[in-house]
Amino acid sequence: MSPSSTTPQATVYGYPRQGADRELKKAVEGYWAGRVDAAALHATAAVLRRANWRQLADAGITEVPTGDFSLYDHVLDTTVAVGAIPARHRAAVDTDPLDGYFAMARGTQDVAPLEMTKWFDTNYHYLVPELGPDTVFAANSAKPVSELREALGLGHRPRPVLVGPLTYLLLAKPAPGVAADFRPVTLLDRLLPVYAELLADLRAAGADWVQLDEPALVQDRTPAELNAATRVYRELGALTDRPQLLVTSYFDRLGEALPVLAKAPIEGIGLDFTGPGAANLDDLAAVGGVPGKRLVAGVVDGRNIWINNLEKSLATLGTLLGLADRVDVAPSCSLLHVPLDADLERDLDPQVARWLAFARQKSTEVATLARGLAHGTDTIAAQLAANRADLASRAGSALTRDPAVRARVAATAPEDARRAPAYPERAEAQRARLGLPLLPTTTIGSFPQTTELRTARADLRAGRIDDGTYRDRMRAEVREVIAYQEKAGLDVLVHGEPERNDMVQYFAEQLTGYLATRHGWVQSYGTRYVRPPVLAGDISRPHPMTVDWYRYAADLTDRPVKGMLTGPVTMLAWSFVRDDQPTGDTARQVALALRDEVTDLEAAGAAVIQVDEPALRETLPLRSADRAAYLEWATESFRLSTSGVRADTQIHTHMCYAEFGAIMTAIDELDADVISLEAARSHMEVAHELAGAGYPREVGPGVYDIHSPRVPSTEEAASLLRAGLAAIPAERLWVNPDCGLKTRGWTETRASLEHLVEAARLVRAELGG
Repeated sequence: MSPSSTTPQATVYGYPRQGADRELKKAVEGYWAGRVDAAALHATAAVLRRANWRQLADAGITEVPTGDFSLYDHVLDTTVAVGAIPARHRAAVDTDPLDGYFAMARGTQDVAPLEMTKWFDTNYHYLVPELGPDTVFAANSAKPVSELREALGLGHRPRPVLVGPLTYLLLAKPAPGVAADFRPVTLLDRLLPVYAELLADLRAAGADWVQLDEPALVQDRTPAELNAATRVYRELGALTDRPQLLVTSYFDRLGEALPVLAKAPIEGIGLDFTGPGAANLDDLAAVGGVPGKRLVAGVVDGRNIWINNLEKSLATLGTLLGLADRVDVAPSCSLLHVPLDADLERDLDPQVARWLAFARQKSTEVATLARGLAHGTDTIAAQLAANRADLASRAGSALTRDPAVRARVAATAPEDARRAPAYPERAEAQRARLGLPLLPTTTIGSFPQTTELRTARADLRAGRIDDGTYRDRMRAEVREVIAYQEKAGLDVLVHGEPERNDMVQYFAEQLTGYLATRHGWVQSYGTRYVRPPVLAGDISRPHPMTVDWYRYAADLTDRPVKGMLTGPVTMLAWSFVRDDQPTGDTARQVALALRDEVTDLEAAGAAVIQVDEPALRETLPLRSADRAAYLEWATESFRLSTSGVRADTQIHTHMCYAEFGAIMTAIDELDADVISLEAARSHMEVAHELAGAGYPREVGPGVYDIHSPRVPSTEEAASLLRAGLAAIPAERLWVNPDCGLKTRGWTETRASLEHLVEAARLVRAELGG
């Protein structure tokens, strides 16, 4: 099969799902609460899918993706499509496929959900497939076929999207009870016939092309894994009853996998030409291009929100014309990772707004580039002129450079990022100051963000209440949270963060150099959407950000209260970061601003200060060769923010939902006194990883999975705690949830925390302490 046209086309790999007003979130949560029935939920989803296709077509996208739309997660959708339902969920799925689908995602009171972790180096979370030697795959093409037919019926040219078989297996984990050394990729023989059936079903339904996403191939892969990729696309390519295949990669360069796909009997390859993926250009030339194939060139950054440099992208596209039979234009990855529409941001300075491109604007950029490539730059002369002016406006703006900030960064010395004395001496001083029991209990920081709290925040924004009234309402919540924690028996308390809309945005709104959006929502997982701020210029802290809230909470109790901050790496990772200077330079600016806050909290009496870095692992470069430089500036920036305190002030940090094995040395390099991590869904795996790496400090592996509504029993929490004790000595083990509690309700939170505290007491008694 050969490409049907050599004229450059515009396409995208995927599109945001939520709708302009997060209609999908509201419909799904309404279904969970019983306010919305299944028919209404599916109707809302259909409206949003059709709106997406219409927006793309109106922008000039000639081939639209289908199957990328999901009610929760596209990897979970793939699990359903290949029939890899865990045994504990099979009855629920057979009884009601929709309820069973959500049970896999969220769990039930009696059945645990699938584990959740980060999608490569993004803040999107996927549901990890659970596979074992007994796994039996079975094709279920209902969803991809239905959505393909829906798009065809509306007159679009659709391209169904599936997670590729190799990426699916490489992302999977051994199912509970299966030996830890089981390798899901050994199931390739069973999975490929299922993909062959899915492809045949899509072909029969009218698909000319199918997109198979293989981002796992941009990571370091073993010779055996590369051989598996060769086999996958040799066998799928040899099928006679199939659509044309576009195998896409993104987030980095393909490297050793590029020759594999270049030689494979497939019709198209998608490559990322932004960021580290820019190396694909030279690599592609080195292998002699992909003659006879369609090349989809990701030249518009699909992960950041800055406008494209159209002339630079056209130069790249012009080079690529000599390396493939057909060159089409696309974003670097699915637009799932950016907000929907920058035109909704009417509160921004109009000049600044012209620097931004969300999904709709990126689609227009892609179409503009395709038109210029196909018909010459004269056809897009006006767009090129406007683009040059907007780029110049941003480069020359006073927002982007503050001489005082740059001078302070330049004046920092290596010793500013090293804490003295060493940990053993600090630990002794901290234990003497805090006087905590064995297995001390705490939470990660946030407590439920109730409807009343969200309403108060909305009332403040709308001017229905003044700042004084708002603060009174927040103080009332802090009083309730402190009183509850004392009653429940927690040892180290938090103020609950009622005043914080988001752990990054709250600080961004108080730092110079940041911009806030009103409608810039991006999916993090399921119905959890975040609104990443825009880090546009140099960063400084004009005034203390959390000290008054800390003082208010600390005055309500005799127990230690943690000061709570978000670390510099996470401030960058969960923002849209400026791309006009090295990221490490930006991290140091944020670190110095946070250092001021840390020392102010200590001066206000805080004996425990938590600086969260949940994003440290997620932003680890996908290629091992690039990691040392990243980890050097990432750990340095954390230490720069925390190293200005006394020995008896205890520094905590927190990480969640990631594969930590690759950064064990970096976790040690943070030099935090206590680290808390996700461990409940992964059955204390991380505690054993830390022990195996010889981690010498205190650890709080979570015993309560807060991303599920189920309430763990006392015995379940105690069992996890005992598993943690098998790896970490009791004098270095803390007891806490996996993550913050802002997304949970008060009823389940109270019950879960009381079980957590009782579990700690039970295990203390077993230890005789």
